[in-house]
Amino acid sequence: MPKIVDHDQRRRELVAATLRIIVRQGLAGATMRDIAAEAGFANGAIKSYFASKSDLLAATYLFVFAATNRRVELSTAHLRGVPALRAFAHEVLPITPELHDEARVVLSFLAEVAQSPDHARTTRETMALWRTWILGWLRQADDDGELAAEVVLEPAADVLLTYLLGAQTTAIIGGGTFDFAGLRSQLDYVVARMSVDHDQSVGQS
Repeated sequence: MPKIVDHDQRRRELVAATLRIIVRQGLAGATMRDIAAEAGFANGAIKSYFASKSDLLAATYLFVFAATNRRVELSTAHLRGVPALRAFAHEVLPITPELHDEARVVLSFLAEVAQSPDHARTTRETMALWRTWILGWLRQADDDGELAAEVVLEPAADVLLTYLLGAQTTAIIGGGTFDFAGLRSQLDYVVARMSVDHDQSVGQS
């Protein structure tokens, strides 16, 4: 009787192996041979599941994105407005070793985006979802009277999304203000600038 191969499981194993290799060795070290060995596959077997290294990297990026979204859904389930925004940001900012590892995968994939319209489209779609969430929470915050009067919702959503993506880059580069505590302080600053408390303090100065 022929052996039944679970192709979806094999793809998941290859994605997990790719993530581990990128974290350990960086994108340059993530050769197809090394990924196959990491996953326990014969050399060349990856071609049966992913046409190219670029496609495998895209699948790994989407795996990380989906994992982030699952955490966001859990952490924001009973929150709205500014608390939900903070909870979301804490799942995206690389403020733990695990999230720092995920940021390395994201940045590795973004290096491929410039060379592939398909991968660029994938990235735009994932970022559009995050922007929709951010904008929704900002609207809730506005309805709840949590935002400063000068905050314009759509530009504020874009600024926060840009900050979160930029923070992933600066965390990988490193530096004195880009450690876990520094990133949390930066988030506090960004959120505080949008809050009604900041608006009132400016009016009193």
